[in-house]
Amino acid sequence: MADTMTQTAVLILLGPPGAGKGTQARMLEEKFGLVQLSTGDLLRAAVAAGTDAGQQAKAVMEAGGLVSDEIVLAILKDRMAEPDTRKGAILDGFPRTAKQAAALDALLEEQGMRLGAAISLEVDDEAMVERVSGRYTCANCGEGYHDSFKKPAVAGVCDKCGSTDFKRRADDNAETVGARLAAYHEQTAPLITYYEGKGALKRVDAMGEIDRIAGDLAAIVAEVTA
Repeated sequence: MADTMTQTAVLILLGPPGAGKGTQARMLEEKFGLVQLSTGDLLRAAVAAGTDAGQQAKAVMEAGGLVSDEIVLAILKDRMAEPDTRKGAILDGFPRTAKQAAALDALLEEQGMRLGAAISLEVDDEAMVERVSGRYTCANCGEGYHDSFKKPAVAGVCDKCGSTDFKRRADDNAETVGARLAAYHEQTAPLITYYEGKGALKRVDAMGEIDRIAGDLAAIVAEVTA
């Protein structure tokens, strides 16, 4: 087993849908040379590549089932064995349960890696409902807007391409967002307790400006990967 100071650090981003995990993970990836590992992307890539675990996942998904923890861990293990993860990795979307967290601990030990930190992006539920349910995009170029925070300079006209055609995601409504937040808190509460018990949990206020949040995250990452 490698010395803990030289082991590759793996970071976990926790946070509900809309908290900005994907955006912040990409910024950390760029700043620190880390690799963002999203379980959804990994599953699709493994299926496309036709790996053993990918073929198992494909069979389950085509049958309308949920991919098991064992298959997800096998796909994650394959990906973390690739050379580009040696600088460190950010897990986005895994683990989701304490059982998965314990299995991840075992995988990291097996791979000679270490948990750098589990970072919880803390949000205000009421504000999150407003943030997510107000989102819409230009149907032509994909530029993002918001009912309250980012309106087009000319009402009904995209600033970027001039289109007058906009769209909203069907699930970006107050009722659906509220339900997703409630489910997240219920499912993730054990994870918060789990990582607090290991002394690995870090909390970041995720309701402010993107650059401020990025700075807070960068300070944590710099500390745990030093």
